[in-house]
Amino acid sequence: MSEIAEKYRGLISLVRELYGSGAVPLHEPRFLGNEKRYLADCIDSTFVSSVGAYVTRFEGMMREITGAQAAIATVNGTAALHMALILSDVRDGDEVITQPLSFVATCNAIAYQRAHPVFVDVERDTLSLSPQALRLFLVENAERRETGCFNRQTGRRIRAVVPMHTFGLPGRMDAISGICAEWGITLVEDAAESLGSYIGAKHTGTFGALGTFSFNGNKTVTSGGGGCIVTDDPQLAARAKHLTTTAKTPHAWDFHHDEVGYNYRLPNLNAALACAQLEQLPAFLENKRATASRYAAYCRMAGIPFMSERAGTTSNYWLNCIQADSREERDAVLAYSHAQGILARPAWVLMPQLPAFLNCYSAPLENALWLADRLISLPSSVRVDV
Repeated sequence: MSEIAEKYRGLISLVRELYGSGAVPLHEPRFLGNEKRYLADCIDSTFVSSVGAYVTRFEGMMREITGAQAAIATVNGTAALHMALILSDVRDGDEVITQPLSFVATCNAIAYQRAHPVFVDVERDTLSLSPQALRLFLVENAERRETGCFNRQTGRRIRAVVPMHTFGLPGRMDAISGICAEWGITLVEDAAESLGSYIGAKHTGTFGALGTFSFNGNKTVTSGGGGCIVTDDPQLAARAKHLTTTAKTPHAWDFHHDEVGYNYRLPNLNAALACAQLEQLPAFLENKRATASRYAAYCRMAGIPFMSERAGTTSNYWLNCIQADSREERDAVLAYSHAQGILARPAWVLMPQLPAFLNCYSAPLENALWLADRLISLPSSVRVDV
């Protein structure tokens, strides 16, 4: 531990300089704008459920921020992703290709449709789905038929590909979207962590048929819980709003539901909070990039690998991330940082190592296994003293 303390003492000191004394959480929300005023206004209006002016305003703000033609508010990011898979016609028995390095919500949404996750490796520089690994899997296992793309080994339809922009670092969506188009597979972007991240001038979440975002309490901006679907397809947008509103047909008083629907709409109360937070998004992003710059500069000097945005992309730096030399060093760094009150975190347990997904197919996962042993996320909250 003394060697670890010697190597990482300066980084711990930098965290203290950035965030002050006491326990330093990984990522806590900041309420610095109109949050209380909008919440009070929402309560005074009595529209606190899934209908209200703030829901409409939130969807408009998300269209403006992402550049998407349509935005549909949902109760959380998992619900947004589940609905995106429904809209992509993912059915019982289908296969959905995704990455093993992700939060469990990605795979849970696939499981909700009784589909089979197929795990393909990630890249070490983006932490997102590898286009090369995706293409290799398809060439070795898939074939196109008139009715879609099928896995020759299992006979199942491969209906969707779901990459995730890990920690806000944009993946290689141009390449992935091209592969999906070539094979006739729907691309659904899990952009839960990447609000404010861009590939060139194009916002993450807008490269596929559908993209989804999360506004959980630990995200760059939060509505406590909340999510959003974005799409440029007006038919998908209309169906998303219909299904998330319990599939109720419009009528002044009659309760008629024309199919099985979902109670997935965002409450106006949460939307009020989201609107106030989205007003501050540019300032939050500038603040977080300044923090990332401080971390990156120190890590270059100290010889600690820091995960930076690749050329041609802009990351929101939701979580700033470093790489330890080994799993043993990773665990020692986490023990040391927590003893100092710095609540750093490892990456998630890889999805195919979780009990629910042990029997799912995995292509070779060399990069994901390597990264899972080494990644450490540093405190990344918006700083209030700058």
